[in-house]
Amino acid sequence: MAATGARRAADKKADLAGPGIGSYEELEKVLPQDYASLLSPRDTQRAIYAAKAYIEENLCKELNLMMVQVPLIVDVESGVNDMLDRDGSRTPIQFHISNDRDKHPVDAQVVQAATKWKRMALKEFGCKPGEGICTDMRAVRKDYFLDHDHSAYVDQWDWEKAITEEDRTLDYLKDTVRRIWKVLTGAEKHVQKMFPKLKDKRFPNLPEQIRFIHAEDILDMYPDLPRKQRETLLVQKYPAVFIIGIGWVLGDGYPHEMRAADYDDWVTPTTSEDGRPMHGLNGDILVWNHLTKRRHELMSGGIRVNPETLKQQLKITKQEHFLEFPYHQAILRGEIPLSIGSGIGQGRTQMLLLRKAHIGEVTVTVWPKVLKELGARKDIHVLE
Repeated sequence: MAATGARRAADKKADLAGPGIGSYEELEKVLPQDYASLLSPRDTQRAIYAAKAYIEENLCKELNLMMVQVPLIVDVESGVNDMLDRDGSRTPIQFHISNDRDKHPVDAQVVQAATKWKRMALKEFGCKPGEGICTDMRAVRKDYFLDHDHSAYVDQWDWEKAITEEDRTLDYLKDTVRRIWKVLTGAEKHVQKMFPKLKDKRFPNLPEQIRFIHAEDILDMYPDLPRKQRETLLVQKYPAVFIIGIGWVLGDGYPHEMRAADYDDWVTPTTSEDGRPMHGLNGDILVWNHLTKRRHELMSGGIRVNPETLKQQLKITKQEHFLEFPYHQAILRGEIPLSIGSGIGQGRTQMLLLRKAHIGEVTVTVWPKVLKELGARKDIHVLE
């Protein structure tokens, strides 16, 4: 019994971060055996841009956003790059710009996400509460295991919206998620109207409504399972969910998943619909992918930290030295707006809407030879 308990604990700890399947032997078992793309390469490109245009236009309408430019590289000293997780397992690409024979150099990083930059940009663009920005964000995440839905190249609709202190509630978060879900389901119908082949009874459309569930409740449902297995069973039961409170330590001593301490608010006490104490004003959208027959994450985000919750979360994660960075100082001093925001994966969304088995069919990036050969054996051809 003790050995079993220790093994379960080890499985849970290993599953907190580190996306991807883990081995190409395992990936070969996961990829579909009888796959055939529903669209030609040319129609795939047309469908990608049709979905992209629809989502950008309608996200801006639903959330009152404007499209803006976004950086690919940032100054290391700014502290605005996204560390993704709080365990330091995913680090950005860093390089030295020797500018002017090293008299005026810059140490720069390739962004991993624009989460912190967006909040600073709200001030730069003069956004008032209820107004926001949306970006066509590109990033590099070099520490991913490259599989069917994780690549080193990342593209997201990264958006951020200024809010008031009164907006920092679960109700506001849920209303925002429902608006995003309306856009995603609308995009699915839009591309199917343009390309009728995409409407295939083997792959049911997304449900009209998304279900909200707290991370604590998922642990209660599946107490002995690690996170990814819990999520898999959950989306098989409810094919579209928003998991609330990712980052807060749950009853088994682990968070649902590791989450950085300096953007999403996962520490604020909240209450479930039936009155039970919960935590967190953030979460992820997950769906069941009927083609890959796996859990499929589309979005991560939520209401961002205020001065108090920033200090609380950095204390919990033993990262209080971050408070010295300009970004963190700006939050403490109230120099940048309170906000809500998220990153919606473009490749992941297009992969789902266009019924693709591999994210490399809708984005161009680098892949190891073993993955390309594995995919070719299954009639999956990644873009290069």
